[in-house]
This record gives sequence, C-alpha cells and structure tokens, in this order.
Amino acid sequence: MNSSNAICPTAPSSGTLGRHLARRLVQIGATDVFSVPGDFNLTLLDHLIDEPGLNLIGCCNELNAGYAADGHARAKGVGACAVTFTVGGLSVLNAIAGAYSENLPVICIVGGPNSNDYGTNRILHHTIGLPDFSQELRCFQTVTCFQAVVNNLDDAHELIDTAISTALKESKPVYISISCNLPAIPHPTFAREPVPFFLAPKVSNHLGLEAAVEATADFLNKAVKPVIIGGPKLRFSKAQKAFVELADACGYPIAVMPSGKGLVPESHPHFIGTYWGAVSTTFCGEIVESADAYIFLGPIFNDYSSVGYSLLINKEKSVIVQPNRVTIGNGPSFGWVFMTDFLTALAKRLKRNTTAMENYRRIYVPPGIALRRDKDEPLRVNILFKHIQEMLSGNSAVISETGDSWFNCQKLRLPENCGYEFQMQYGSIGWSVGATLGYAQAANDKRVIACIGDGSFQVTAQDISTMIRCGQKSIIFLINNGGYTIEVEIHDGPYNVIKNWDYTGLVDAIHNGEGKCWTAKVKTEDELMEAIATATETHKESLCFIEVFVHKDDTSKELLEWGSRVSAANSRPPNPQ
Repeated sequence: MNSSNAICPTAPSSGTLGRHLARRLVQIGATDVFSVPGDFNLTLLDHLIDEPGLNLIGCCNELNAGYAADGHARAKGVGACAVTFTVGGLSVLNAIAGAYSENLPVICIVGGPNSNDYGTNRILHHTIGLPDFSQELRCFQTVTCFQAVVNNLDDAHELIDTAISTALKESKPVYISISCNLPAIPHPTFAREPVPFFLAPKVSNHLGLEAAVEATADFLNKAVKPVIIGGPKLRFSKAQKAFVELADACGYPIAVMPSGKGLVPESHPHFIGTYWGAVSTTFCGEIVESADAYIFLGPIFNDYSSVGYSLLINKEKSVIVQPNRVTIGNGPSFGWVFMTDFLTALAKRLKRNTTAMENYRRIYVPPGIALRRDKDEPLRVNILFKHIQEMLSGNSAVISETGDSWFNCQKLRLPENCGYEFQMQYGSIGWSVGATLGYAQAANDKRVIACIGDGSFQVTAQDISTMIRCGQKSIIFLINNGGYTIEVEIHDGPYNVIKNWDYTGLVDAIHNGEGKCWTAKVKTEDELMEAIATATETHKESLCFIEVFVHKDDTSKELLEWGSRVSAANSRPPNPQ
C-alpha cells in the first residue's frame, strides 16, 4: 500500500500515540474495536473514538469483547479489542487463547499503569497486591506471538508497529499494553498520518518447491484412486483459490475436515462432504479411507477431529501439506515451501484422475425424505436443520456453537459464498455469542444464522445487548434441550443439567424497547416455519431470536458415535510404569 499523502520525515509533528494506534487499526482493516472501559484505558479510548474510520463498540464483558474480535478476524482478516489492566486482561485471556489456537490475528490492547509507576515499589489497584506489574504480561506470553509493553514514548512507535505487523505475518494474536498517561502526549515519532505497512510476501525456496512438487506428483500420479482433503490451515495460508485450481485440474474428489468447513467450496462438482472418521458425511468416509493416496491440505489432527484417535488413515499413503512444509508418507519432507505456491505448481503436474469420483457416484444414494410427522408433533432437531438448510444463500453465514450444533451444522450444504465458522480446536462453550457479534459487525453484507445451545448461551448471553445496540440483524436459533448435551454423550452426570431460563423473556428484557429485536418460542414444525417466515420477511431488519424446544435426548447420530469414541480416548488407563 502507498500513502496518498507525502510526509516530510523532518517536519515537526503533533501526532500522538493514541492517534497513531487508531490510524494503524484502520489501515489494517480492524475498523471495529470491541472494548470494555476501565480507568487505565479511558484516555486511549478517547483517541479511538476520535478516529473517523473506527467504531468503538462497548461490550458487556471482556470475554465477549475477545470473542467478538475473534469473529471479526474470521470475517475481515483481523480483529481488535481494548480492555483495562489485569482485571480486564485476565478476563479476555481465554478468548485470546482461542484466537491463537485458530490462527487468527487479533490485536489485544490493554490500558496499563502510569509509566512513572514502573520500577517502583508501589502497589496498584487491579493487581494481586504485589509491586510486580508483569503478571498479566506473563499470562499473555503463551497465547500471543508478540508482546509490547509501551511505557516510554521514545520506542512506542517501533513497539506498536512491530506488534501489529507480527500479528499479520504470523496470523496470531498480539498483546499491546499502553501506559495510561501516554496516549495523548505528542511525540516527534508519530507522523500525523502513519505510512502504511508493506509486508513482503513469503516466497518459497525455489529448489525446495521444485523438489516437493516433483516428488508429490510422482507419488499421486502412481495412485489409482487419490482424494484431496482440505483442513483449517487453508485460511492461515490464504490458499483457498489455489485449492480450487488444484481440484479443477486433477479431478480428484474433494472432502473437508470438520474444522475446515467453509474454506472449501461445497458447490464444487467434486465435493463429497466432511471427512470426520466414523462420523463423516455418508459415503465420504468410505471414499477417503479406501483411497490408495490422499493429500491433506492444512490439517490439524487432534482428538476431536480424529474422533478419539480412530481415523483409518495410513501415513504411508498420505501427503501432508502444512502452511510452509510438505511431507510425503514417512518422508521425504520439504521445508520453506508455502502452500499457495505448492498447490499452484502441483496443479500443472498432476494427471487427471477421476476414478475415486466415479466410485463415489456409483455408491452415492441421495438423502431420504424426512419421516412424515403427526399434527402438532414436537419439533425434532433434524426437522429444524432441514429448514435452516433452506434459509442458506450466498448472502448468509452460519455460526455453529460448540455442542450438537457442530454435528448438525456440518451436514448443511453451503451455497457458494455462504460463510461458515466454528471453533473446533479450542472448543470454548459460549464462544458463538461474541463471535456472532464480531462477525456480523465485519460482514454486514451477510445475515448471520447462529445455532447456539442453551448451556452455551448461559455463559455469554449478555452481549445480545450489544448486537441490538449495533443494529445487527442476525437470526439466532437457541436450541433448548435442558443441558450440556455434548458433555452428556461424553460422560453424563447431574452437572450436565442446567437451570432452565425463559430465554425469549431474557432477550425481551435486554431489548427493553430500544432498537430492533424480535423473539419467538417454537415447539412444532408449523410454529418454526411461521417464525422463519417472520424473521426473513417482516423482521428482516431486526435481530431475531428464536427459542426452539427439543427433547433432551434428541441428538444427532454423529454426536452419539463421536461422544462414545472421545469418552473412550479420555478414559484410557495410565500406561504401565
């Protein structure tokens, strides 16, 4: 990017740290900052408010502010939140850890102590009562890729710019603590308009790239029925377009790992579904596991994605492509080979092979028609998701909360350009409320459809308030089944039963006649159809909250299978000493 304004480096400047940070956030696309005020960050918040290109969005708590920055980063490539020292920082920490696990660049800004208090023996409020201000910093060191403690204006410019550029390059969160007395003080290093970043693109080792492509092409061209499986690190690698180039060229069936859903075009003619071991899309798992070669692009194999380490995948048959490394079988392995470069080059070297796709078409049986229902029969979850499927378009996005929604939303077939997000690696219940707030704020050209369980909603419900205040028009399906259903299927106990709330009553109380919000309770398919019609027509410009009552044991068959396998993995006895 080039600055439109010529800047004389020797001219005196009245620029301030606060303005510099605000302009930087606008330049990188973090145009919404999700915040909770506290006495250490108030002056900084004044500068963020003064920036015309920035929206400062006050949240009900720091955890949701962090989740909202996570959702914003998913939709727009970067997110930002601003909280106060320690009490705010440690509250937002869980959300930042989730963003780290999902490779999301989130700028976490904390208002810190007065610069004069560093190095003294003073005890400050918002601390644990020791004259050591580093507790918060130490906590953030393990969940961010860079930490900047700004308590001196002379190096503030360098620290802030290094932190923000590192977040963008590493696609991970960063921590910036800014002393509360510094944001408004002019300093010569802060030009009125900061020169935009130029981040040099990463370039593959040319010899390594050629060797990796040659070895992979030789491996795959010998295979009889190879397949491609996309994973969650396609986003980090910005390799979605290169993925499609490869899929178009080779003719292999394409599947997606559950955590990669939304990153692979499901409208592609060779898309066969989600590969998730024993709970894969019907016929997809059989095609993948019977293949004699598979190329995994940006995978994460954890206990959840591997269904309790039960995938029937042989390493000898696999090509694993990570963001900067390619490994074929048990070896060879090629480093400093970037995924986009590799996929683009490989597409030109693979022989077209549609054998596995033809096998899929032979065994594929279209989904059956849902069972007929009796008049006023209680609503079933599979009926709910049949109607959600019909709501989807390129102008919508799905946010799936941790729980049975993971499995039901996986079965949705996404139209072209339909967004899809969930947090599989970290799996923090309650994530979806804040993430819906942040995603909808960033992707205002889409209507977000969020599927949230009652247990998860109770963790983070407050920021429905912020959605209404921001004029958002998401549709939230609150699935009321009386507890933590996903935990029930892993290990049941009385702790999985929660106090039932009047969820629509709660949202109506939060609405309080201010802003646009509509709620409904539904217990039958007819009531659901009427509610969806109202939400998509009469109240299409409102936040719509639909509480769906289902039986506590009405779960997807996939959750039943997955839960038993994860339970078995969790309960393995200790190895003999």
